[in-house]
Amino acid sequence: MAAPSTLTRTHRARLMQLWRSAGWPCHDVLELDLIAAGLLARQPDGRGRDTLRVTDAGVAWLAEGRTRRAESPHDRLAAKVAAALMASGRVVWRELSLRAVADAAPVAAPGRDLWDSPVDAASRAVWRLARPDVFSVRLTTVEAYLHPLVHEVKVSRADLLSDLRHEAKRASYRWLCTECHYVFPAGIAEPQEIPEDFGVWLHHGDLATGRLELARPARHAACTLPFPVWMALARATPERPADDDAQGQLTDDAGGGGPSGDPSVGAH
Repeated sequence: MAAPSTLTRTHRARLMQLWRSAGWPCHDVLELDLIAAGLLARQPDGRGRDTLRVTDAGVAWLAEGRTRRAESPHDRLAAKVAAALMASGRVVWRELSLRAVADAAPVAAPGRDLWDSPVDAASRAVWRLARPDVFSVRLTTVEAYLHPLVHEVKVSRADLLSDLRHEAKRASYRWLCTECHYVFPAGIAEPQEIPEDFGVWLHHGDLATGRLELARPARHAACTLPFPVWMALARATPERPADDDAQGQLTDDAGGGGPSGDPSVGAH
């Protein structure tokens, strides 16, 4: 039996997906490794079909991984951003995987596919899997007031510069939201180094007692969340405040008149 230490982050991500799902198998090598390691178990349903169940050992492995990640500077800063967004009246998700358009540039004229059918600009879009550090929407019942935001967290200059070299990644974030922001500790970069479309949040001081500052607002762009994004949000679990009171959030401000969702301060 393989030891969990031989498995990778990809195995952990698959195990988390199965924990959140109905357990329908893909029958690939990742699931084979997880079953062999005792982290997944097959469950026959009496009709010749199997589903997968995360074992107690698998639950412990997931919990151990989340505890270790929560101690990293990156995840501590992301948690601080998430808490500030929730305090300002937003529903927040972390660790999402969202299918997004990275390049939807129109073509001069429709092309033709192998069956001589027209190919429009939408079918030429380049898709990628976007994993924003923090994704949020306003707590509202009016779709037009959702104001989806992406906050991408960086804690080192090298990580930030590496991210800035990937235009497709930034394009996919912009496609998912009305405003996209970079969040990083003050001193590792200047706001003018960040593309103008993106907002810049600086964190001053240590992670335990420091504060967030809006150094530059993001450029606002209209965004209507597509149905696949809604389905991904429905399947995911939003962050919960430490003093969560779900009923207490159902106030008159839920119609969209609350704060804009920027951390630590009011609307910009």
